[in-house]
Amino acid sequence: MYLNKPKVFISYTWEDDVKKWIEVFVKKLEKEGIEVHIDQKLQLGDRLPQFMEKISSVDYVLIICTPTYKEKSDSRQGGVRYEGNIISANLMDSSNERKFIPILYKGTFEKSLPNFLLGKYGVDLSATNPNCKKEYKKLIKTVLGKNYQSTHQVKGKSRSMKKTTSNVEDTDTSNEPIHILRILTEEVTMPKMDGTRGSALYKIPFQLSRKPSKVWTNVFIQTWNYPPHCTTMHRPGIAKIDEDRLILNGTTIEEVQKYHNDTLKLCIDKANAEEQEFLNEIKKQKILEEQHKKQHLSNIIKIADEIQF
Repeated sequence: MYLNKPKVFISYTWEDDVKKWIEVFVKKLEKEGIEVHIDQKLQLGDRLPQFMEKISSVDYVLIICTPTYKEKSDSRQGGVRYEGNIISANLMDSSNERKFIPILYKGTFEKSLPNFLLGKYGVDLSATNPNCKKEYKKLIKTVLGKNYQSTHQVKGKSRSMKKTTSNVEDTDTSNEPIHILRILTEEVTMPKMDGTRGSALYKIPFQLSRKPSKVWTNVFIQTWNYPPHCTTMHRPGIAKIDEDRLILNGTTIEEVQKYHNDTLKLCIDKANAEEQEFLNEIKKQKILEEQHKKQHLSNIIKIADEIQF
């Protein structure tokens, strides 16, 4: 356990999908042994010294970059404008420069990094980056520094830090209920529109909050194919799970909005419930096995003590 946890402050724009991703991201960082302070929306009239105190009291400032963040910063809109000014001033101090780490959440560095961060070496945690795991590991190694190879004490057991540096969107060992973070709009495919049957349909991927287990995946797919209730526009057979992504291959964004959204929620709730039930059953079995082992050992010791040689 770290005696002095490294502290980070997260600055981001208040976009719905970003806020949901931040919730998962914060939990991951905290599991790594990092103390996280979240940016609260800065309003006109707020005291800037309070914000300055926040960033001066932490080891690193993680700036979640999106096209919207860049737009608001570069055009001097809202709280992002003030934060940008303060961060820019801090960046002028060469001894303080490495404290500010750009993190790409969506888009590209060119389209998402505000002008005051141009030239800064950042971390690409966008859903489209195939090396997201390595990038996240690099971020954790930087923040933890010399403590990177240390161990956490989790429920009385020690585990290596290497085991906790998985992708932000990777399997969550806590098995928290899964939810959809966002539609991966940049990966939505184009319809063929060649006049053949189904050519107006296309693939729509969704980012899940963690990688599902096999139990969760099987229940979700089964429920999607045979839902207890659905609309006449339901399309069985088009859903699949790929790592931490849910894909509907053969629909449209309009269908998702009008018809599939409720069915998706139903299937996710069903999969979450049955996965938890399965885990509870496994837990019960382990408890019974432990009780049986203790009883067996106790019986062995008792009889062994009675045997005379």
